[in-house]
Amino acid sequence: MSEQKETASPSLAKEKTPLLQLTPFTGYQVFMVVILSLLQFTVILDFMVLSPLGTILMKTMKMQPHQFGSVVSAYAFSAGISGILAAGFADKFDRKKLLMFFYVGFILGTLFCGLANSYETLLAARIFTGVFGGVIGSISMAIVTDVFSLQQRGRVMSFIQMAFAGSQILGLPIGLFLATRFNWHMTFFMIVGLTVLVGIAVMLKMKPLTEHLKLQTQSNPLLHLWNTVQKRDYRIGFMATALLSMGGFMLMPFTTDFIVNNVKISLEDLPTIQVFTGISSMIVMIIIGRVTDRINKMTLFIGGSVVASIMVVIYTNMGPSPMWLVILINMVLFMGIMGRVVPATALSSAVPEMSDRGAYMSVNASLQQMAGGFAAIFAGFIVVKQGEDAPLQNFDVLGYVMLGFIFLCIYLMARVDKLVARKQQKAGN
Repeated sequence: MSEQKETASPSLAKEKTPLLQLTPFTGYQVFMVVILSLLQFTVILDFMVLSPLGTILMKTMKMQPHQFGSVVSAYAFSAGISGILAAGFADKFDRKKLLMFFYVGFILGTLFCGLANSYETLLAARIFTGVFGGVIGSISMAIVTDVFSLQQRGRVMSFIQMAFAGSQILGLPIGLFLATRFNWHMTFFMIVGLTVLVGIAVMLKMKPLTEHLKLQTQSNPLLHLWNTVQKRDYRIGFMATALLSMGGFMLMPFTTDFIVNNVKISLEDLPTIQVFTGISSMIVMIIIGRVTDRINKMTLFIGGSVVASIMVVIYTNMGPSPMWLVILINMVLFMGIMGRVVPATALSSAVPEMSDRGAYMSVNASLQQMAGGFAAIFAGFIVVKQGEDAPLQNFDVLGYVMLGFIFLCIYLMARVDKLVARKQQKAGN
């Protein structure tokens, strides 16, 4: 797929016109949006399903909060290390072949998770899954930047991020149903079935992506990696997007336990909350995607950060509450979170040059995963739980810590916005 020329985007600087004209998608681009969204759906579902299964896993495997935090972070750390090791090779192969290699490994890892029968085997299975699954997102992002222009990426990112909402509407409720109706192993087996179908579609329908190979001047993968990480502009992008994920990793592993034991919502009612939150998130994602391609991305990011900050404080300080209030707070919270993720991801995708995209996205995703892993472990030692059904203590402290990450991320993302604006201005001259 040949590179589409990225023209200067006034939405990244001081635009003279309030709105930009939307660039339409081709038929093949529509297919790519669908298949990349499905890929992201399966990867996110595999990761997110641990959160609603948290209470079940901690009871059946007699795990403490810090052990469950280790299970969550194990995926993140292995994904981060794998991404760093793969970064030097990410621009050396056809992106389709690279994607298929790691996706097959991800399928096997998810199968191993379903077969696990102890804390130790589940921990090992999550490490294996992370080695392969953690690289898929970075390869997908490199594909997005190859196939879509910057003026299309806000909508593309919104559809891909809708996988997050889709997993709530379909994946998590079905996963919880299987876990409560049969056992938690069935949840992972369901994901394996989905991933096999998606993998077949990728293998049969996706075109090879080799245009970036013509621009390679460095044959040594390690030297290519070093040349990527030593660039100052790239390092700013790395730090900004790493911080973007830290708050979510701190809260997400313990949200189910918090809602069940602190907010006093029954485990059977959780799918209802997930469905309503997911539906609202999908609607918001469609709107945010179009808005991202038409207004200043940094302005939208700041607005989403403000909403997220307010809702995090409210959410983490909740006590026993009716289900309608929990649903409402969840809906508004995810609106703020997605209002940050989409414009931030679109901005970050414009940082690397085409010849460095695979390496940049791999390192970027790795740092996000490892930063999230540290955050999950850190959170596991902050929250305290006296018994299986006892309420979580210090969950509100996590909320205040998350605010610090949000404000620091605004500062770093503003620097990303400026360097991308300079790059686009130079490209337009």
